[in-house]
Amino acid sequence: MARGVVPDKPALEGLEAKWGKVWEDEQLYAFSASQVDSREQVFSIDTPPPTVSGHLHPGHVFSYTHTDLVARYQRMRGKKVFYPMGWDDNGLPTERRVQNFYGVRCDPTLPYDPDFRPPAKPDPKHQISISRRNFVALCVELTRVDEKTFQDLWRSVGLSVDWNQLYSTISPEAQRIAQLAFMRNLARGEAYMKDAPTLWDVTFQTAVAQAELEARDYPGSYHRLDFHRTDGSGDVAIETTRPELLAACCALIAHPDDERYQHLFGTTVTTPLYGVEIPVLAHPAAEMDKGAGIAMCCTFGDLTDVTWWRELQLPTRTVIGRDGRLLSETPDWIVNREAYSPIAGKTVFTARKLVVEALQASGEMEGDPTPTERKANFYEKGDKPLEIIGTRQWYITNGGRDQKLREELLERGRELAWVPEHMRYRYENWVEGLNGDWLISRQRFFGVPFPVWYPLDADGRPDYDHPITPSEEQLPIDPASQAPEGFQESQRGVPGGFVADPDVMDTWATSSLTPQIVTGWERDADLFAKTFPMDFAPEAHDIIRTWVFSRIVRAHLENHVLPWKRAAISGFVTDPDRKKMSKSKGNTVVPTEIIDSFGADAVRWRAAMARPGMDSPFDKAQMKVGRRLAMKILNASKFVLGFGEGGGIADVTEPVDLAMLSQLHEVIVAATAAFEEFNYTAALEASEQFFWAFCDDYLELVKERAYDSDGTDVPGATSARTALRLALDVMLRLFAPFLPFVTEEVWSWWQSGSVHTTMWPLPEELPKAGDTELMTDVSAALVELRGVKSTHKKPMRTPILAATITAPASVIDHLKQAEQDLKNVSKTTGEMTLVEESGELTVEATLGEPPAKHR
Repeated sequence: MARGVVPDKPALEGLEAKWGKVWEDEQLYAFSASQVDSREQVFSIDTPPPTVSGHLHPGHVFSYTHTDLVARYQRMRGKKVFYPMGWDDNGLPTERRVQNFYGVRCDPTLPYDPDFRPPAKPDPKHQISISRRNFVALCVELTRVDEKTFQDLWRSVGLSVDWNQLYSTISPEAQRIAQLAFMRNLARGEAYMKDAPTLWDVTFQTAVAQAELEARDYPGSYHRLDFHRTDGSGDVAIETTRPELLAACCALIAHPDDERYQHLFGTTVTTPLYGVEIPVLAHPAAEMDKGAGIAMCCTFGDLTDVTWWRELQLPTRTVIGRDGRLLSETPDWIVNREAYSPIAGKTVFTARKLVVEALQASGEMEGDPTPTERKANFYEKGDKPLEIIGTRQWYITNGGRDQKLREELLERGRELAWVPEHMRYRYENWVEGLNGDWLISRQRFFGVPFPVWYPLDADGRPDYDHPITPSEEQLPIDPASQAPEGFQESQRGVPGGFVADPDVMDTWATSSLTPQIVTGWERDADLFAKTFPMDFAPEAHDIIRTWVFSRIVRAHLENHVLPWKRAAISGFVTDPDRKKMSKSKGNTVVPTEIIDSFGADAVRWRAAMARPGMDSPFDKAQMKVGRRLAMKILNASKFVLGFGEGGGIADVTEPVDLAMLSQLHEVIVAATAAFEEFNYTAALEASEQFFWAFCDDYLELVKERAYDSDGTDVPGATSARTALRLALDVMLRLFAPFLPFVTEEVWSWWQSGSVHTTMWPLPEELPKAGDTELMTDVSAALVELRGVKSTHKKPMRTPILAATITAPASVIDHLKQAEQDLKNVSKTTGEMTLVEESGELTVEATLGEPPAKHR
């Protein structure tokens, strides 16, 4: 359809494809730093890179639409909007999807097979082993397919992203940035390696960070065990939900104020079954009112055990390995070694059953287990409780152990603008509750490798105290396939040679650098200067502790500033019962289906009605309201443009027309103020409320006056037509961020260029001379006149032979200024009498017979 042509039958169908192609062909949303003079001209957005192996649901559409509303508004305010998009395509979710999709699993000990092809009929339950390089290749292959699906969705939704700025967290450039930032953290002492108790997921065989924990209810049982005093004076009973860790017990702990155990502090007891002598000690973390009030400390059953182990300097007696099974060799500290043999190499579940049976047989357990429900830590993507085992891992300092840094990060949170403001407290609560540094290493395969090698001594042991790192110019680098300077590949893994660090970075260790990745840090100085620190960071409230916090940490350590000025937090989209949507619950909705059914503008309207920071229940029926609005914009616009050309603003002379424009003047003020506070919902509500009143009242009120069908200048016709077109121009711009497709369509019928690069309406564009109450009173009279016909069950085309309107003097004065328009719209053929009287506005009318319908 050519520009400047109003279609006979406007339709919503096909607008997404039509205008999406135009915007792409014209590069309407492209950003170029060379075309920007200063940082002040730019509005830059740190868009969340979605996990492309995840499942799309309306929550994705809503939150990303919220960002686009802000981007479109800022662009219309004259800003050069830097709006990149990325894909978070490395890490555990992608690996798990690849394993299930292709029926494979990674075995890093296997050699690369250049001829490998995945099974024609993959079986996720019987996965075949492949080399790390083959596995990574499959990860890359599948993420390209997933990324295409995501990009198609975002384009159909109408995101005004600059697709030229697309990136992925596993791309060479992202890997370079991640490795470079890590090397600088290492050089400054902010990154360090440590052999320490680690939260461990036995299913995924990897360490887990504090921010990835989920506390879930988990069924268990209390077991009452008898420890034997070494002086022979009796037993000490404790209660535990983890009897399988008895072999790892290194102390009994009670509260220092617990009078029941004062006489035991400083003495020793022996463990049941295994006969290991251990001390009885005091620590304030012991809970006097829990169980027997005295607990066994095992290395490690939970995080309290870690605290006791560290602060009381207890020995490390680990019995659970990385595979979640008990050690197959009997530990040296076990005295009754034959008692350990039955559980050697067994799973935790089996070992627990066998230990309980042995305790019952030995008489060292009192009574039967007592069922209970306990809280256990899970990896957020896992389905088995985490274990705590000793491993060597990489950490970045984050204030968990450095009080000075913690205060600095809290101050950063206070410096940051939050939308809504109360979300700041979630950030502060997280920072204040940190109990350790950020564990960034993962024992996985598809991720950014640590740029580190270790020299091997004469016995082939790694020297972890003297890591070898590349130069910054060599990045990105894969130590598993590249040798360090001064070494040959043949020296890999041999005494006197080297070995690569086997781990990869946690995906958050890369995602925490998205502001640096997209703004060209250490790559494009001009782009970086004009876009960093960024202006806006949108995210969901469940990742304040991960993505918000980690980016603040990295920017604080590297750039000594916040990564952006403002963080906007969106709520969850829930099902109608306010339950979080998830594939496992079966309550998700496929976004493409609702877009195909109702149109992108309708879906965007519903997204904009979800207020910042608030959860929003989703119902498909709500899309109908948004579609009705989009369709009304099409039809009302066609109607307005059908009246013919108007004049200039000076030609608006009629009181009703001036009153309507004055109301619209106030809407501009309200919508602008709301958008400036990033309250897009309030901006939409103000605009939409005016639009429906405009269509129902004003447009109907002045249409006869505006027609001027016989070619003569009906009094006030030019005023009406001019006001109508002025109002349409402003309303299209007010709606443009929300309904980009329908507003662009209508704009093309009568204006040049794109509505999305046109300036946001300013209040001074419209006269403020009109009396806004005039239009309010006229609308109220019109409601009453229509109500008379409804009461008598007559169609609206029924003529009114005579009408009397009674109202206060100020209202009557307003109605006199619109009397002819009121008579026209109400089909009043006889006299309309206006009577001044205190009280409510009332109407009495004599109705005629409705004209016959034309067939």
